[in-house]
Amino acid sequence: MDYLILPVTPDPYQVLYLPVSPEGHAFLAKVELRWLGAPGRWFLSVSDAVTGELYVNQIPLICSRETLNDLFEPFRWRFQGDGLGSFFCLRQGEKADPADPERHNLTDFTLLWGNQLAASGGG
Repeated sequence: MDYLILPVTPDPYQVLYLPVSPEGHAFLAKVELRWLGAPGRWFLSVSDAVTGELYVNQIPLICSRETLNDLFEPFRWRFQGDGLGSFFCLRQGEKADPADPERHNLTDFTLLWGNQLAASGGG
C-alpha cells in the first residue's frame, strides 16, 4: 500500500471512505475525524465500512515533531499481528505553532496512512 494523503477539510466532523490495504489486508476503511471542543483536539476513528468492525476508536491527532510519531503503533496486534500500517500527522511548512491541529487549521497538516515503516525498510 502506498502512502495515502487523507483529503481533509476544516469541517468539525468528517467521514472518509478509502479503499486501503495496510500490510496486505484490503478493506474499505471508514475514517472519521472529529473536533471535540472540551479537550480542544481532533480525534480519529477507523472502522471497516462493510463489516462495521471498529479498529481504532477516537485516538487524538498528535503530530510528529523531531521524530515520527506513528499513531497506529499501538494497533500492531490487529490482523494477527500485521497491524493497520502506519499513520502520521505532519505539520506542513516550517511554522511550528500550533504543534497539533486546532479547530480551524486541520488543512495546515498532512495526514498520511500507509504500510509500517519498519516493514517497508524505513520509508
